[in-house]
Amino acid sequence: MPADDTIAAVATAPGAAALAVIRVSGPLAAQAVMRACGREKPFAPRRATLARVRDAQGRALDECVVTVYTAPHSFTGEDAAELCCHGGMLVTQRVLERVLECGARPAEPGEFTRRAFENGRLDLTQAEAVMDVISAGSDLALRAAQNQLQGAIGARVQEAADKLTGIAAHVEAYIDFPEEDIAPHTGAELTRGLDGISEQLRQLLATADEGRILREGVRTAIIGAPNVGKSSLLNMLLGYERAIVSGTAGTTRDTIEECVAVAGLRLRLIDTAGLHESGDEIERAGMERSRRAQAEADLILEVHDASQPRTQAEPVSSTAKTITLLNKCDLPEHADWRGAEGLRISCTTGQGRAELERAIAALFLRETGERDSLAAINTRHRFALQQALDAISRARASIQAAESPELTDVDLREALDALGGITGRIDTEDILTRVFSTFCLGK
Repeated sequence: MPADDTIAAVATAPGAAALAVIRVSGPLAAQAVMRACGREKPFAPRRATLARVRDAQGRALDECVVTVYTAPHSFTGEDAAELCCHGGMLVTQRVLERVLECGARPAEPGEFTRRAFENGRLDLTQAEAVMDVISAGSDLALRAAQNQLQGAIGARVQEAADKLTGIAAHVEAYIDFPEEDIAPHTGAELTRGLDGISEQLRQLLATADEGRILREGVRTAIIGAPNVGKSSLLNMLLGYERAIVSGTAGTTRDTIEECVAVAGLRLRLIDTAGLHESGDEIERAGMERSRRAQAEADLILEVHDASQPRTQAEPVSSTAKTITLLNKCDLPEHADWRGAEGLRISCTTGQGRAELERAIAALFLRETGERDSLAAINTRHRFALQQALDAISRARASIQAAESPELTDVDLREALDALGGITGRIDTEDILTRVFSTFCLGK
């Protein structure tokens, strides 16, 4: 991605809409838009101006609202412009093509945000948060993404890196004066500092599972015997008839997956085939998928029919959090279930739904939602943090063993490089390519 040319792309979703936005960024952004509009007079910066975009023959393509931004006062930190045109697919494409004819080239996925990063407008964690904001599927995921966009993760990593830099500088001072060894009391002070940094990084590392749940949703398997109301529970939580409900055993033969927002969290609901003895090959295959979904779940909703005699259920083979649901509480409860622990619900009347949502919140929001500042790392951050922790551990051991300061410094520098890779202060092309290749066009 050369950074010295001008790029353009449609920044709004494809399809018919009232409006569409075309973004332009680069040294020729203002000139390209002026040419596209057939103007000789420059647009006033940061002021919305009504203008007609015209083709090469001077025929009007569309009437747009044009806003021009001058560097460094733009999202990318360079000269930029936005054209707000009518949202038809054809007219949007024609306006974009005209801008490209006038000096821009098509932007690559994520190229606008990458330029913002490279021009110092964002650190790498903030750049990643842009896509997290766009793809957020729940209130908590959006809140975490906004916190990261405001620099919550980058600030915590940079704080640890600054402390580590101070320790590295102290060690390097002994390298510059080889006649002096690190005194025992100085070594103890350095190791205490490393312990404090390690604790900071472990606290951030502990948010990795929370980050996955916030970004991907809570994998929720609905399990139970046939005809206990699993599909009815799915339909109740979704608010519409997604799964076929029948009194015939084996109606659900494959897993059905849908997403729903519950208590600020995104649940990835998986309705599974009922677990029971069967000679039907297709039904057995469906039950095997049920067991796999159960093993991979973050949350299991184990459903029982409390209006029928209690039977021996197949044991839950998962370490996931589990909520036991006693369904059909609108019917007389069978004596076998009296005094049994479980949340009593009715998928027919909706009774118990609010209690179920509160129970789900109690299991997950203690870790994710009850914080003043919600910050949850992603997989790339997790790998780099673990690298930093391992290097700090080696540096600590080196100091305690009174090894040469040069050896300690190698480990400290490795830890600093790992932390720098998180924020992008120490960047490599493959990291940037991997991060920005997941972005949509126009971002």
